[in-house]
Amino acid sequence: MKKYNSAPLPFMGQKRRFLNEFKTALKDYPKNAIYVDLFGGSGLLSHTVKALYPDAKVVYNDFDNYRERLENISKTNVLIADLRIILKDWPKDKQITGDARDKVIARIEAEAMVGYIDYITLSSSIMFSMKYATSLKQIKTSSLYNCIRQTEYNADGYLERLEVVQKDYKTLFDQYKNAENVVFLADPPYLSTEAGTYKSYWKLRDYLDVLQVLDNTNYFYFTSNKSSIIELCEWVETKTPLSNPFAGASKVELNAQLNNVATYTDIMLHKQWYTTTT
Repeated sequence: MKKYNSAPLPFMGQKRRFLNEFKTALKDYPKNAIYVDLFGGSGLLSHTVKALYPDAKVVYNDFDNYRERLENISKTNVLIADLRIILKDWPKDKQITGDARDKVIARIEAEAMVGYIDYITLSSSIMFSMKYATSLKQIKTSSLYNCIRQTEYNADGYLERLEVVQKDYKTLFDQYKNAENVVFLADPPYLSTEAGTYKSYWKLRDYLDVLQVLDNTNYFYFTSNKSSIIELCEWVETKTPLSNPFAGASKVELNAQLNNVATYTDIMLHKQWYTTTT
C-alpha cells in the first residue's frame, strides 16, 4: 500500500501536520480494531490508519464526496496542463491580468460547458494559498495568480482497502457504537474557523452534538483553540451535573500560522475509555 503524507488533492483542514503525532498516539491503540472515521474529509486519517495497521477495519465516511474529485484527477490534470501553457510566460506568483486572464477564464468556461471541474484543486493553481473557489462565478470574480502546479496529481492506491461510506455521522456512529474493539475518529469542521469548502453549514449546536460520540468511547478528536469547546466542557463539568468528555484525555497541540499576524492552535485529543484488545 502506497503511503501518503498528505492528501493527494487539496482539502481544507486535512491533517497532514498532525500525522506524526497521530501515528505516535496510534501505537497505544489496537492493530486489529475497527476504526470509524466519522468526518472523513480528505481520507488522510483513514489512509494513515490502514497503512499503519493493515489488519484493522477502517471505515472512511466520505461525506464531502472527495472520491468524486479523485475519480476526475485525469480531467483536472488536463485542465491545469492547458493553463500551464497559457501562463508559460507569465511571472510566477504574480496576479494574472489582461489578455492572459481572459484566456484563463475562457479555458475554464469551455471546460465547465462540457465536463467536470474540481474548483478546489483548480484554485490552488490560480489563487493564493488557502483561497478556494467552489464555482465558476467565484473564479471569475476573484483575483487570479500564477501559482500553476508543475506536476500532475496522482492518487493511486490512496483509498485502497478502506471501507468507504457516505452517511450522516450520527447514523454511522449508531451503526458501530455497540461494536467491540472500535475507535472513533472525529474531525468535524472547526467552529469559528473558515469552513467555506464544506458542504454543510455548522452551528454551535452541531459541534456540541458531536461530543456525544465521545461519551464512553475510544476516540481521537480534533479541534482548535478558536472553538473554545474544551473550555466550554470544563465549565459544564464544573457548573453542572454533566460530565466532561475530555477529562483524562491526552492532548497534543500544534501552532498554525494563518498569515503574518494571525495564528491559532490545532488540538488533538485522544482517550481510551475502555480497554481494547490487541
